[in-house]
Amino acid sequence: MPEMTSVDDWQMWAVLGGLCIAIVFYCWERFAIEMVSAAVVAVLLVFFHLFPLESDNPTVSVLLAGFANPALITIMALLIVGQGIFQTGAMEGPTQALLRSFDQYPKATLLGMFAFVFVISAFINNTPVVVMFVPILGAIAKRMEQSPSKLMIPLSYICIFAGMTTLIGSSTNLLVADSLMSTSGIHLGFFAPTAPGLFLAAIGVVYVMFVLPKLLPDHSSMEAELAGAGGRQFIAQLDVTSDHPLVGKKPVAGMFVDLPDMTVRMIQRGEHALLPPFDQIELRPGDLVIVATTRQTLTALLSKNADFMRGLLQTSGHGEEPSPGDQLKMTEAVVAPGSRLIGRTIAQIGFRHATGCVVLGIQRRSRMIRSRMGEIRLEAGDTLLLFGTSNSMRSMRADRDLLLMEWSSTALADPRRANIARVIFGGVVLFAATGAMPIAVASFLGAVAMIAGGCLNTRQAARAVDMRVYLLIGSAIALGTAMQATGAADLLALGVVSAFSPFGPVVLMSAMFILVAILTNVLSNSATAILFTPIAIGAANQMGLDPTLFAMTVLLAANTSFATPIGYQTNLLVMGPGHYRFVDYLRAGTPLILLFWAGYTAYIALHFALGGA
Repeated sequence: MPEMTSVDDWQMWAVLGGLCIAIVFYCWERFAIEMVSAAVVAVLLVFFHLFPLESDNPTVSVLLAGFANPALITIMALLIVGQGIFQTGAMEGPTQALLRSFDQYPKATLLGMFAFVFVISAFINNTPVVVMFVPILGAIAKRMEQSPSKLMIPLSYICIFAGMTTLIGSSTNLLVADSLMSTSGIHLGFFAPTAPGLFLAAIGVVYVMFVLPKLLPDHSSMEAELAGAGGRQFIAQLDVTSDHPLVGKKPVAGMFVDLPDMTVRMIQRGEHALLPPFDQIELRPGDLVIVATTRQTLTALLSKNADFMRGLLQTSGHGEEPSPGDQLKMTEAVVAPGSRLIGRTIAQIGFRHATGCVVLGIQRRSRMIRSRMGEIRLEAGDTLLLFGTSNSMRSMRADRDLLLMEWSSTALADPRRANIARVIFGGVVLFAATGAMPIAVASFLGAVAMIAGGCLNTRQAARAVDMRVYLLIGSAIALGTAMQATGAADLLALGVVSAFSPFGPVVLMSAMFILVAILTNVLSNSATAILFTPIAIGAANQMGLDPTLFAMTVLLAANTSFATPIGYQTNLLVMGPGHYRFVDYLRAGTPLILLFWAGYTAYIALHFALGGA
């Protein structure tokens, strides 16, 4: 076993002190997480420039290599793929099917979904699984009227639990197996981690079900409130064209099932106004359907039905359909006092030709209107619900007749490229799951294909790249590199072995487990696996015990990355959708790490008590 690093190596202690300070600043949240991450990298660059090591001094390129790390590129590319899925509404069908099941059997659907996630995460890479289920859980959270923060961390944790149960469940497991083979010639079987992995996973599932909900924050997003997701009713008009999905539809018990959560107040057919009840009416081309509905319902209707969207796109602007990738938005505008629009109708104004936007609905606080939108004369204070491209919305900022409520703007999914997005997403998952292509390559190709296929444009792709996540991972890798170069990581590992080996294998493996569990939340789990496996095998050989059990200790501990967003890439993927802060992971994950430590200590104690060697 190599000798411990000299305590006179002050650079090592400086790096350890810097690690502690960085964690304090991350948890304090007095400064933005991007600023703290950038400061960590800057300090390391200056430190090793002014005080280089005698040997193996990390160069600038080595310290900055984390920003080109394949895992980091994979996460950024998957964020772009996910944005393409969102932009096209490609997951709307499966989401709606699950939501219908959720409405009937809420608990069973949620439990069944997490069970399915657990099973597939045991055999394929966790990252595409999380990408697949994040939008679905987001929709379920909205249906439950809860914050997504109550479901996103549990999704990540379930995937991590499953990754402990097979050799291919996590890349960390493969690294430990490879190190065990190269160091001692022992082959780790496919199901070698299954028994202890399932034992710890059972503890984790109980924790997720009964304890975690009380620790997770309720980060309700203000976006939905600002976007007008409440129950305010707008008068909207649907033009039934020749190829419209409403052609030939008849009401059932006076309600049109294709217009859920909408009240049809009138059908204008030529010069005749047809009023409810609608018993024997069949919608025809040329009909105008006047409905009372909320903005949220209109948004859902347009986002999941390409035919509804296409008709609006063709009539918006100046007769040209916006190209795929143009961001479509819905926003509100108020008719200003003294506006030239007062007393005029939408048709007289020529609104869609003048602004490039379509008036989807009108809301008047004083009374509910029942007439064609083209006949409604605008009044001061009327709220118009507008639909159009982001460029059209931008051109209206200087309009003094309308007060554009930009804070209420929301992006709409464009279903015209939904099938392309589904094929691309399916390809990424298939290639990554089967190992036909490395996950980094598959995700990067998927991101490029999303842009090339018109599912989103380059601006939307750039916005999908979360700079906070990018800087956080890059700085963590740089810090891990500095710890290994100065010998700080070796000092911690060898110190534990020297201090606890006299007390027997159970105490030693317990101490090794908690140390690896702590470091895997600061360094990458790959780095901790590579660092500790040879040390654990050396300790086993020194004590005359089976190296497999010691290697398994490192394998399981390196997967307990629950307490920080940088601990594992699935934690980072749910950080944005769950509106989490750094301290939320610390609060949710620290008790779970302690439970896993206690559980594993009991497991190995029982193993030796039953005669294990």
